[in-house]
Amino acid sequence: MNSKKKSPGDDTITVNRRARHDYAIEETFEAGLVLLGWELKSIRAGRVQLSESYVLIKDGEIWLIGGQMTPLQTVSTHVVADPIRTRKLLLHREQIAKLIGAVERKGYTLIPLKLYWKNNHVKVAVGIAKGKKEYDKRASLKEKDWLREKDRVMKSKISRG
Repeated sequence: MNSKKKSPGDDTITVNRRARHDYAIEETFEAGLVLLGWELKSIRAGRVQLSESYVLIKDGEIWLIGGQMTPLQTVSTHVVADPIRTRKLLLHREQIAKLIGAVERKGYTLIPLKLYWKNNHVKVAVGIAKGKKEYDKRASLKEKDWLREKDRVMKSKISRG
């Protein structure tokens, strides 16, 4: 088992923290993920990473590229496991059309945001995003610091009062 205790409602497997830092997320979609048996066992063991991954549209289908799932030693004895293989994402036809339109016409990028469990299925949250400029990143960090400082001040006033 993992050393971290999960809250009962938290079914998140992994989060792509870089995504919200580097991109401004406009809209998110929930997609299914086509997996092999050893990949599912790796996910259950927590050996998955989305930090270097991205989503690509090819021939009207959506693909997750660069998502790393490290195979377990006990599982991959008879299978040649590729930890960073391209995996197909499952979406409705209307959703795929919307994503294609956003990427091709409006210049957006598709980014995997997180992997999570939903009804014993692995789902991927895919975000339609625009890249942030350096000054946008600084502004977001400044705003986050200000909110943190404001919370500290409010807590100290409440504890004194």
